[in-house]
Amino acid sequence: MKTNEELQKDVQDAIKWEPLLKAAEIGVTAKDGVITLSGTVDSYAKKSEAEAAAKTVAGVKVVVEQIEIKTYSNLLHRDDNDLANEVLNAYKWNWEIPNDKVKVKVENGWITLEGAVEWNYQREAAERLIKKLAGIKGISNLITINTEVHDEIEKMGIESALGRNWSISKQNIHVKVVGTKVTLTGTVDSWYQKEEAGRIAWNAPGVVSVDNELLVEYAYSLVD
Repeated sequence: MKTNEELQKDVQDAIKWEPLLKAAEIGVTAKDGVITLSGTVDSYAKKSEAEAAAKTVAGVKVVVEQIEIKTYSNLLHRDDNDLANEVLNAYKWNWEIPNDKVKVKVENGWITLEGAVEWNYQREAAERLIKKLAGIKGISNLITINTEVHDEIEKMGIESALGRNWSISKQNIHVKVVGTKVTLTGTVDSWYQKEEAGRIAWNAPGVVSVDNELLVEYAYSLVD
């Protein structure tokens, strides 16, 4: 059985393994599968990377992210208009982002993304492409999905796609479709499997929202 101390060390090692995070001061606590990340980093990219690294560790059920961003360079006072223009330029030359579909607002280094796109991968790309820009303190992704596909969502198609994926084919996943919304329920063995199932559901044509209610459970228990 994995103890809280062992889980804590595994998460710490996963964070240290990421080149971007080697110099970052990130605290890790573990309690019954709940991981809390704390400390201070100098970029939004490091903050996001630490959370992603923690989610890959077996035994992690929930990640509570309390990392603060504090930069000691002049980037702390970077002009919001300059940062907004850099974001828009990043979108301009990327094929994943439809022209003029994403609106950008910057306030004190915090970026808010709004607008509507046809596919979820476009919504995720809008955030992914700007994570590593210098001077960003945070991102609020408020982009909605406005699909032009009006065909009925195929529940069996989603179930088949889940069954083809090697990482989740044997998991207890149930699919419910109501209109343009897909709901996933059941249990999986890891956070990675939960997110992978959600990603697959989003790929179905016509999906506007995915409610991922999958529970992360393990065959072993966590003890003090």
